[in-house]
Amino acid sequence: MGKRRRVAERRKTRPAVLGGMSAVVVIGAGVAVYALYGGGAAAEDGTGPASAGRKAVKTGPLTAAEVRTAATSFLTAWQRGEVTRAAAATDDASAATALLTGYTKDAHIKDVKITPGTGTGAEVPFAVRATVTYKGVSKPLAYDSALTVVRGTSDGEPVIGWHAAVLHPDLKDGDKLVTGEAGTPPVTALDRDGGKLTTAAYPSLGTVLDGLRAKYGKLAGGKAGVELRVVRGKESQKAKLSDKTLLELGKGTPGTVRTTLSASLQAAAEEQVAESERASVLVMRPSTGEILAVANTSRGFNTALQGSLAPGSTMKVITSSLLIEKDLASANKSHPCPKTFTYGGWKFHNDDDFQIKGGTFKASFARSCNTAFISQAGELTDDDLTKQAQQVFGLSRNDWAIGVPTFDGSVPVQSAAQMAASLIGQGGVRMNPLNMASVAATVKAGVFHQPYLVSPSVDNRTLATASRTMSAGTLSQLRELMQYTAAYGTAAQAMSGLGPDYGAKTGSAEVDGQKKANGWFTAYRGDLAAAGVVQAGGHGGDTAGPIVAALLKTGG
Repeated sequence: MGKRRRVAERRKTRPAVLGGMSAVVVIGAGVAVYALYGGGAAAEDGTGPASAGRKAVKTGPLTAAEVRTAATSFLTAWQRGEVTRAAAATDDASAATALLTGYTKDAHIKDVKITPGTGTGAEVPFAVRATVTYKGVSKPLAYDSALTVVRGTSDGEPVIGWHAAVLHPDLKDGDKLVTGEAGTPPVTALDRDGGKLTTAAYPSLGTVLDGLRAKYGKLAGGKAGVELRVVRGKESQKAKLSDKTLLELGKGTPGTVRTTLSASLQAAAEEQVAESERASVLVMRPSTGEILAVANTSRGFNTALQGSLAPGSTMKVITSSLLIEKDLASANKSHPCPKTFTYGGWKFHNDDDFQIKGGTFKASFARSCNTAFISQAGELTDDDLTKQAQQVFGLSRNDWAIGVPTFDGSVPVQSAAQMAASLIGQGGVRMNPLNMASVAATVKAGVFHQPYLVSPSVDNRTLATASRTMSAGTLSQLRELMQYTAAYGTAAQAMSGLGPDYGAKTGSAEVDGQKKANGWFTAYRGDLAAAGVVQAGGHGGDTAGPIVAALLKTGG
């Protein structure tokens, strides 16, 4: 959405899904933990807790002593290879046993030494130093992780809240560690000019390079080596996460894969996202669909390609094209923008309940008036927005093939208030910077070009296409809306000096549990289009806007 605002008085936005973590299964390991710390089991002669009454479940905040004792017991047992004892000190002994057993038998990790750090509250960081040995070859392994102490559900005793990430931070629940001959050969990834792409030079490309290896390792003609790697489980595979190499014991022979990335733009993107705590951005070429840069502050999950977040008012680009096509809005005709508008039982607001009296649709778009869009919900069918996103912008079809795993946006068919909320990028709509950069690129090019990171000629894959294009009149008005917003609307400050061949839209998306909204910005300039999001950053024009504008100014 345009500015920070209340969206609907009765609605709660679901938190965006960002990865493939599965739910923790609590199996009541408290009895075993109680025994470990000296409580013992109930006596068979009737003198124990069974006859005296059930032992009270401990509640309340954990003490520092409880945290220290639970963490020390677990880490000591793990270090000694006492799997049963270590697993019993967690709240999911079954899952912990499987991973801790595999740590030795499958990953071939031994000589483990664990050094706890200084904890904060219930969280305790620790450093692991060990050796990986496979078929006579040994290499040192070192990494940092952390655990959180919680109260067991059965008795309230302190136990380790189990997640696979406790064992290694790159593990998601359901994944495992394996050492052996890698199933997929390594690859050397090149930029569009033949320069080598590495995580040392471009830190946020780690997940991209993992994805390139998974997709092109065998095709590129390399030879697999011997590695310690993360092998993804079902939930991670659903989230399209690739296996990850943690340590090479025997080098393979890499194949070569050329990408569409621009070294200069990638370096600039890395620099831009580094200035924010949770920023993601993507730059592409509208005329071809080539992705020129993709960067994230976070290294563990590629939000720019795989994030699933409400896009806020950047969605109004798609909605505007729909309203113009259906003759429900026209750039320079008057259009209602009241302070509030009620639809489907929800009362929708503008930022600070502003209104525009006698204004045009262009003025409402530039200022990001929510009610200007919500007021048209009654004229639309439940699937109109879904069809527009799929048929014109190529979104929400799950058929993009860019060369690495992606989330291709979601615009589900909804009804009543949820359908109205979707018109302003809330409700069930989910996007990421890849999707929203593609939206801006479609407006600039006049036709959808599926974004791609590796040329389809490399593996003869088929790129997605849109089933129809906007009419010339609709396209002209949509460009006018975005240009006006870049020059005089909520995007003007960020886009200052970049005109006249430009267009932009800001957005903010509220998320339950966050004090500030996610800030969004999508724009084009010449033959570049880009989109970015700063999670919990606030207004998109102030947060994501400068990141996107800086990259459009850099060129590529």
